[in-house]
Amino acid sequence: MMYAKVSATVLATLALAACGGGGDSNSAAGVTSAATSGASVGVSPTASTPMLTAPATTTTTAVATTPTATSTAPATTTGPVTTTSASVTTPPTTTTPPVPTTPPVTTTPPVTSPPAVTPPPTAANAARLLDQATFGVTASDTAHVQSVGINAYLAEQLAAPVTQYTGYPYMPTTAPATCVYHSATPTDASSLCARDQYSLFQVQRDFFTHALTHPDQLRQRVAFALSHIFVVSGVTVYQAYGMAAYQNVLLKDALGNFRTLIEDVTLSPVMGTYLNMVNNDKTNAAKGTGPNENYAREVLQLFSIGVNELNPDGTPTLDAHGATIPTYDQEVIEGFSAVFTGWTYPPLAGAASNWDNPVNYVGAMTPFPAHHEPGAKLLLSGVTVPAGGTPAQDLKVALDNIFNHPSVGPFIGKQLIQHLVTSNPSTAYVARISAVFANNGQGVRGDLGAVVRAILTDTEARGDTPVASDFGHLRDPAVFITDVLRSLGGQSDGVYLRAQSAAMGENVFTPPTVFDFYPPTYQIPGSTLLAPQFGIDDAATALARANFVNTVILQAGAAPEPTVTGSTGTTVKLTAIANLKNVPAEVAQLNQLLMHGSLSSAASAVIATAASGSSDTPTAAAATAAYLILTSGQYQVER
Repeated sequence: MMYAKVSATVLATLALAACGGGGDSNSAAGVTSAATSGASVGVSPTASTPMLTAPATTTTTAVATTPTATSTAPATTTGPVTTTSASVTTPPTTTTPPVPTTPPVTTTPPVTSPPAVTPPPTAANAARLLDQATFGVTASDTAHVQSVGINAYLAEQLAAPVTQYTGYPYMPTTAPATCVYHSATPTDASSLCARDQYSLFQVQRDFFTHALTHPDQLRQRVAFALSHIFVVSGVTVYQAYGMAAYQNVLLKDALGNFRTLIEDVTLSPVMGTYLNMVNNDKTNAAKGTGPNENYAREVLQLFSIGVNELNPDGTPTLDAHGATIPTYDQEVIEGFSAVFTGWTYPPLAGAASNWDNPVNYVGAMTPFPAHHEPGAKLLLSGVTVPAGGTPAQDLKVALDNIFNHPSVGPFIGKQLIQHLVTSNPSTAYVARISAVFANNGQGVRGDLGAVVRAILTDTEARGDTPVASDFGHLRDPAVFITDVLRSLGGQSDGVYLRAQSAAMGENVFTPPTVFDFYPPTYQIPGSTLLAPQFGIDDAATALARANFVNTVILQAGAAPEPTVTGSTGTTVKLTAIANLKNVPAEVAQLNQLLMHGSLSSAASAVIATAASGSSDTPTAAAATAAYLILTSGQYQVER
């Protein structure tokens, strides 16, 4: 519930909205105001900037090589000229001897100008990059990006060692008697074992602590984005060690090659369980059974190419009649489902491997050729897998077939843009990212590290403020939570955070369906603007956001959980801001930390006025100002 202490700030919030908040009034009440404005998608400045150097060079060359430049050649080849008025023959015209060729002019070699020095990014641009590439802007990271530059910072992040989930032992599918939850004794050893091993409690805690503290921020953020694309769910895979193993696959491959990622996801026993590829058997005519089509359908529809063919800019390819072109049909689904037969769980350590091994999420699935569909299999673009291949051979052909389909770049690239930067990238933006997916500049297709770098350095992503009025996205609930804590020096053991994310509509790693918590195609009602995260934004989840901010900012956070070893609770630190002992200065500091300095002077004045009335504690004014900013649409819609 909201506390009475906040009532004074409500009026200030309304006044803040009236002032427009940020420098762009379209963001004043979140994306909805931009959605109803009817603004068209912005065009990349690069697309319309004239190329001055190349035309100038071409013009000079044309003048130098035009035929009229050699028209002064000697005329002696024309022969004698005879007049018509007399019979006297005019002697041959004496021609001026050719002018000796002018020797090349010796010039002083041009002075080579030193390479243009890229100015360091502004604090606003650096902070915007960190909002897009990490789990929250910090003052120290902002200073570092300004010091080394954006490209160097991204190079550091791309090279950072992978940090993963550890400490999750294998547990049998059927819980032992010593690891069963008892409602009458929820804190006894058996109940706590069940919580820790047969639910995602500890994995979710770890997600938040990793997001807050791990140095490989870019990898962590991209892996989280990929978890929204290559979806599995704790609804089905509820063992902690299994979900940790799957998230480690995404972390390992997040900045690698897409071909490796899609193979590792395909052979993950967690994905095999979730979408029924594990123990997918060949046709059995006697039983009337055939290959399961579930994974075959979703790997095409959701994980790689989508249902309709795409142009490189993400727009649908149309046939001669203006209709979209399906990427696959039922026969192709059947071909892929046949490919995905003959795989079972990896054997347990020290055990023999047999078809229908017991459930085991450690390692990759194991092939059994005797259970693989033997016939030919039709794939995308008319490619056919010949009969007689092994499970591994057919899988390689099928995944290569998917990987090389031209729709993969725009399909995956656009979704990564949506998760990291903006829900409505221009078609030119998508096309530039698709081109990098197709070729990273060194002839390599599918380089996700290069794709992510291109997304974050694109002209539409960079700058102190976005150009397009429809730029940005609602902060994902989990990212909203980590953004608040990292920016304000917070710490947490993850217990409170996992519950709050669930209250905001995102029970981390537990989406209700394979279509995730929100689809990438969700639109603001009554508009054509894409706004995926708004798919779970309603009155209840919006209030949950405000209540979370109220707790961590105005109510001293959450207490430690006694049943969690080493629990620290959740707190933020406003002391450094409060030590400025000047409310306008405190607002200015929060503006830079949280809003990239985009709050207008009018909005800042409204916040300062409201905060000046708070003096219960030394940090009361800073807390009030932080609350007003964090609960505003201007902050929650990251631009």
